[in-house]
This record gives sequence, C-alpha cells and structure tokens, in this order.
Amino acid sequence: MPKGYDFIIIGGGSAGSVLAGRLSEDPSVQVLLLEAGGSDRHPFYHLPAGFAKMTKGIGSWGWETVPQRQMQNKIFRYTQAKVIGGGSAINAQIYTRGNAQDYDDWRQMGCEGWGFDDVLPYFRKAEDNGTYENRFHGKGGPLGVSEPRAPLPVCEAYFAAAAALGIPRNMDVNGETQDGVGYYQLTQRNVRRSSAAMAYVAPNRHRKNLTVKLGAQVRRLIVVKGRATGVELIDGTRLYAESEVLLSSGAIGSPRLLQLSGIGPAEHLGSLGIDVIFDQPQVGANLQDHLDLYCISELAGPYSYDRYAKPHWAVIAGLQYIFGRKGPVASSLFETGGFWYADRDARSPDIQFHLGLGTGIEHGVAAMPQGGITLNSCYLRPRSRGTVRVQSANPSKAPLIDPNYLQDPLDREMSIRGLKLTQDILSQSPLAKYILAERLPGPSVTTDQDYFNFICQHSKTSHHCVGTCRMGPDDGAVVDTSLRFNGVEGLRVIDNSIMPTVISSNTNAAAIMIGEKAADMIKAQHGMG
Repeated sequence: MPKGYDFIIIGGGSAGSVLAGRLSEDPSVQVLLLEAGGSDRHPFYHLPAGFAKMTKGIGSWGWETVPQRQMQNKIFRYTQAKVIGGGSAINAQIYTRGNAQDYDDWRQMGCEGWGFDDVLPYFRKAEDNGTYENRFHGKGGPLGVSEPRAPLPVCEAYFAAAAALGIPRNMDVNGETQDGVGYYQLTQRNVRRSSAAMAYVAPNRHRKNLTVKLGAQVRRLIVVKGRATGVELIDGTRLYAESEVLLSSGAIGSPRLLQLSGIGPAEHLGSLGIDVIFDQPQVGANLQDHLDLYCISELAGPYSYDRYAKPHWAVIAGLQYIFGRKGPVASSLFETGGFWYADRDARSPDIQFHLGLGTGIEHGVAAMPQGGITLNSCYLRPRSRGTVRVQSANPSKAPLIDPNYLQDPLDREMSIRGLKLTQDILSQSPLAKYILAERLPGPSVTTDQDYFNFICQHSKTSHHCVGTCRMGPDDGAVVDTSLRFNGVEGLRVIDNSIMPTVISSNTNAAAIMIGEKAADMIKAQHGMG
C-alpha cells in the first residue's frame, strides 16, 4: 500500500503554499504538497526586477489564449507559473487587496463569511508589514510587505500630473480608501521577493510532517464512490489522502485538472472520450480577467530604467543592488500606480494604473530606443465571462483558455476611457520636462474605432484570472462557502478560481488570504491544533 497522507495539496502556488505552511503547524497530520513546476533556486526568482525575465521564460508554461473573437482574433500570451510559489514567484510583487466593497458584494451574493470584515483579519494575519500596524495591516506574519526602495523622480512627477486632473495622492491604497495614486507596497523583505513559497514553505521544510514534491504533475484525481481519495501522477504513481484532497492549481490549472479527472461539463468531456465522474457545467466557466492597456511615452533623457538594458549599465545595476540594495534590480519596475474612475458614478474606482519605469518590460510591449515610461490601465470590473476547457484527454496538451475579452460592450467603452485617462495624465505639465513625446497610442489614434483597433494590437493580460470554480450558496456553484466541492466529498478548491467576481485590483494578495482562511476552516472541521 503506497504511503498515505492526511492532506494532499495540488499546486504549490500562492494559496497552496499557505496551506502547506499552515496545515503542517499541527504535527499530528501528514501534509503532502505537489508542485508540477520546479524549484525557485534561480536568482531571478528572488531579485525584484527578475519577474520580467521569468514571465517570458523558464517560469512559465508558455500557454496562450484561443483567438479572441471580440478583439479581431488577437491571441494573448497567458503566463501561468511553472515554479514553486506560483504567480507570487514571478509577478511584479504588487501588494493590493481590492476594494472592501468587492468582498461585501460576495457576502451579498450569499457567500456568508466572505465580507470585508470577515477577510480582513486574514490579510493582516499573513502580513509582516514593514510600515504599518493598524486596523488594516499587521506585523509578524510570514509574508514580507514593504515600501519600494528604488523609485525615480519621474514617479513624483506622475503624482503631480495626476493631481492636476484632480486625482489625489494616496499613501496606502489598502487602507481607509482606495482612491488616488501612490506607491504600491510590495511583497518583499530586505529588498528581495517574498513569494508565498519563501514565506510559508521554505521556513518549514524541516518539519517531518511536511513533504514537498517538485516536478510532480498530477494526471487525475482518484474518486471512489463519490469521494476524492487521492491523486494519480503522470508516471502512474498513486498517492492517498485520509482526510482531504485540496486543489490549489489556480484559475486555469484547477478546472483543467478537474476536467481531466472527469469532473466538469459532461457534454464537452464526453466528446473528448473522458469518462464523466460528475457533471458540473460550471467547472471552467465564469472566467474573468483584467485586460491591460498601455500608453508609452518616449523620454527626453535617462529618466527611466531603460538605459540599464545595455550591457555596461547592467553591470552598474548589479553593483548598485549588491552594495546598496538600490537601483533597477531593486525595483519591481511597476511599483507606482493607483486607482481612479472611468465612470464617475461607479461605486468605487473602476480603473487601475501601473506606471512602468521603462518600456519593453513585458512580452508584446514595445521598447523605445531612447528610453521611456509605460502607463498601464485596466478596467477593474469587467462583465465579460470566458471559459477554460481541456482540448484533449492527454494531460500534456495545453488547455483552451478563452477570457472572452471585451465581449460586453461596456468593457470596451470603459477600457477605452481608461486608456484616454492615461494619455491625459502623461500630457500634464508636471511631466513635460521628462517626456519627449507620446509614441503609443500616438496622435494618429483619434476616434473610438481607432482606439479599439489599437487595443486589438496593443494589449495584454493583467494576469488576474479568477472565477472558474465559483463559490456560492446555490446548487450550481462549484464550491460552497467553506470551499468544499459540491458533489464530491473530501475535495476542496482553494485558490482564485473560487472568486464569484474578480476583485478590483491585482489578485495575488487575495490568493494568500484565501489560503489563510481555508486553512482555518480545515483546522476547525478536523479539530486540528
């Protein structure tokens, strides 16, 4: 009989790492963490600026979307992390939680226990905040949260430019109000990335009751008489869980594995020759993501970090970091931004900005020969809904990812408004000494049709996919409010796929909160210490 465990966690990303760290606090239970990706030993995983390399390279599975029908069949690169720590190991380390109303909306949908006052203690529990300790922030938690160490003068000019349009400065967008521009706090400690794996797994690898397996791809869940009892790996190895199987593979990976296991929309699975164990049409439905648009301006001088792409400047950048923990290597490159309104009647900010201190930082974004800055915007509460579907019973095949961007006309309108707002900010006088000219969209883009055509060429995912294993009180929901799978015993889904609606910001901090809250629910149910 193969060795059994009490809990098997599938996916060592943000939520899965939290579960591994928290559940193994009880020495009486055996916890197994399975991560399909590799280790995070490469130094780029730990340097703040390293994300730009990892989202394009070894840190990603290399998946793409299907052609986007509402965007002239544009295909998006859809980065999904291939490393312990998941998205938290390759993202831009921006620590934002969304708006309080996002969570209160979940509660009003019937998700009791998920209002803002319910989830705030878990955000605080996770934090070791280097700046704040108050109602909104905590110290002493596993996750390092700190202020940027390498802002540039152009950031302050950006704040002044926003102020010229009536957009206030906000010192803490995770505090009393989200409105305004400012520096984002970052998931960093001592000017190094604080991924979920570094925060929750690495310090606890010595625990005898915690087993971590890397490169462990799960072929399918084992379900016996309506109960999840374990997993089968690609190589045929079977591993068993006495208490629960915890699926934490993300908004793409979790519905993908469920469908490969015969749990999902029966008609689609049957068409692929997959034996249907449980018909659940909502598995892989309700996909939501933020579409990221960008305005790029060429600079009049070396005011951004672009010059450090040249070999001799790269050496200088390395020395700056080694000896002073400053300079471009110490920067997440997108640590400045804020929240404002495309619709002034919106219940809270519906546009988010990220000021990139360079150009060509991410895949598909043009670089300026003389150096530049990039001001991204995304519409935060899209109405469009997409899907994740397996395309084959073969687990080596990439899933069919369809965010269905701009399917709803309001998403298109608000996205264009957000892009125009970034142009307005960059054209204000406080930035005049820094900016030579706007290059994208540029002066030739004038009508809404021009803007739409531009977006269909120049846009990307914000990497904020959620919703594909929706939580809810209704029979159609994939999981209940304790994240237990409706229809399969002994199985929970614990990651951003459970969000009924996408939150109004970056999503990594919320994934960590979900892991913290789920760990407490599991401990309470099983009488764990």
